[in-house]
Amino acid sequence: MKNVILSTIATVFVMVSCNQKNKEAVTPDPKEIQTQSNTKESTDKSNFSINEITNNYLNLKNALVNDNSKNAANAGKELLTAFNNVNSTAIDEKIKIKYNDIADVAKEHAEHIGDNDGNIEHQREHFVLLSKDINDLIQEFGTDQKLYQDFCPMANDGKGAIWISETKEIKNPYYGSKMSNCGSIKKTL
Repeated sequence: MKNVILSTIATVFVMVSCNQKNKEAVTPDPKEIQTQSNTKESTDKSNFSINEITNNYLNLKNALVNDNSKNAANAGKELLTAFNNVNSTAIDEKIKIKYNDIADVAKEHAEHIGDNDGNIEHQREHFVLLSKDINDLIQEFGTDQKLYQDFCPMANDGKGAIWISETKEIKNPYYGSKMSNCGSIKKTL
């Protein structure tokens, strides 16, 4: 009888001890999980930069601010080239889909702007949509530059439109010299 009781107690002790080891092995530290996740995400995005795209966009914006359709067309062509020169191997597969979705539409707008030298109103119509795409790229992939999201409530047939700027000073690309300082800063990017 004593042997049965001692055997039962020993068996229970072994089971409890083994069970505790399994729990320790299965339960990772939540801080380690968070750190690994953040490191993976930052590594995915750190190999990819949209700085060349952003710089060409800003050149285009400045040409429209100055009512210069020819320079806007050239900047649109340069922006299209920048999109086409993106090294897609530097983009992680998870975020490549997001990039391609935005970039494909942005390329069309850059191409329209580049093909419409002399038609600044048409260029500005496409710039409304292009600015949304560039804003989405910056939100998704970040930038090394300090940029501002500006907003003009009168642009886009009174619906309002955003644009990205490198300065705090409002210089409206939708109205150029007609209303150069119409708008406000919505946020810092």
